[in-house]
Amino acid sequence: MWGEVFYWILNMSIGASMSGIVIIALRKMKKLPKRLIFLFWIIPFLRMWVPVGIGSKYGLMGILSQAGMKTVVVYESRETISAMNAVGAADSYFPVTYKVNILENVFHWAAVVWLAGCAAFLGILSFLYASSKKELRRTIRRQDNIRLSDATKSPRVYGIFRPQILLPAGYEDKNITYILAHEKAHIRRMDNLWRLLGFITVCVHWFNPFSWLFLKLFLEDMEFSCDEMVLKDFDEKERKAYAKALVDCAEDSSVFASAFGGAGLSKRICRILSYKKVSLFAATCFALLGVVIAYMLLTNGM
Repeated sequence: MWGEVFYWILNMSIGASMSGIVIIALRKMKKLPKRLIFLFWIIPFLRMWVPVGIGSKYGLMGILSQAGMKTVVVYESRETISAMNAVGAADSYFPVTYKVNILENVFHWAAVVWLAGCAAFLGILSFLYASSKKELRRTIRRQDNIRLSDATKSPRVYGIFRPQILLPAGYEDKNITYILAHEKAHIRRMDNLWRLLGFITVCVHWFNPFSWLFLKLFLEDMEFSCDEMVLKDFDEKERKAYAKALVDCAEDSSVFASAFGGAGLSKRICRILSYKKVSLFAATCFALLGVVIAYMLLTNGM
């Protein structure tokens, strides 16, 4: 049973890798808003969890199917529901019947290793979560959901359902307006939930080096897109003050917290100082582009 599960996990991971490589290429387009790029990262992560999709000849996977990559039709009516079969090691799929008997043993033991890796990484994630909860209990409430801590070097948001803004003890008040604007944007967007889901996804696909790269870039783009969300309400003078506040915050990292001073500090400063508001026409074009990219990368072959 677990051999079959791993067979489809491996197929999903390969499909997600192909989609993620396209997203990395799109990141090179400097004019694309980071908020749009951040949303694009949903596509490879979805592919890591959902084995089936609507069939199409015109999506990326449809083009690859025509070039030789196999597709397994799951359901066919007005719309074809299919699953990508990049591995192509089986003759039939429900249940999986391998082309060569030895492959059954190969996938069985590969599944054992995969499950052991999942358990190990999820165990580490649980340990880090417990440690972060312990750290939060040692903080001092300043007001509302704002707390002070001697343990943190950079302002951050802890928690998902009852998020707390954590500030270093004795932090200078001159930067507080911009810090709170950034951290409150993280809270409104529920970024810590997406962060946690990203880490859980990588724990399942730990064997795929691309999944770790995607997670790193996803977390970077989370900070970039949060900056953009805040900057749209600031004038040029405020943007410079926001950039200075960012420089004043030492970089720090945590799995379960969105830190103000993290993720590519120099790149963030450059983007902040060169930020321009997106016009309604440009926003409409970007939205249409987003729909096209989602269609191209989420559909399967037929």
